[in-house]
Amino acid sequence: MEYPQAYIQYLVYFHGNRDYFECHEVLEEYWKEVDPGNRSSHWVGLIQIAVGLYHYRRNNVDGAKRMLSKALKNTEENQEVLNQLGLNPSSLIRTLEKTINDIDGQLPYNSLDLPIKDPALLTKAEQLCEKEGYKWCMPSDLSNKELIHRHSMRDRTPVITERLNALKKKRLT
Repeated sequence: MEYPQAYIQYLVYFHGNRDYFECHEVLEEYWKEVDPGNRSSHWVGLIQIAVGLYHYRRNNVDGAKRMLSKALKNTEENQEVLNQLGLNPSSLIRTLEKTINDIDGQLPYNSLDLPIKDPALLTKAEQLCEKEGYKWCMPSDLSNKELIHRHSMRDRTPVITERLNALKKKRLT
């Protein structure tokens, strides 16, 4: 199967440098192109996993649990398409349930891996990961403050500009 490049890039960020913020960015942009407005899209579920782990790693356990619970529901509802995306949905569901239980048990964040079942997808993502200078499935570097607090350390000018333009456009219609 030919997988979208944005999805492969998501997998690289997810398993390579554990940049969950970039996972969110790259897949949200893709989702808005191919399935805009569909909040129950499997793409949204994958985004929610990354956002939930971003919160968990930052010790925002309420945000993490809320987001991962939404991701779990999305995963349960989109098992067939996730299977077509080379993932093992039942294993992913168990992983999300365990992570939510870890949050409830006040256990510290641990990196998790998505259960990729398609060997060709795994090879392609691992190769791209290596090409980009990352080691596949390394744990998060918890000392990297830029990685941990990406949302508060980035230049938000383009995001603010885009939101203002969308608001102006909405007011004109």
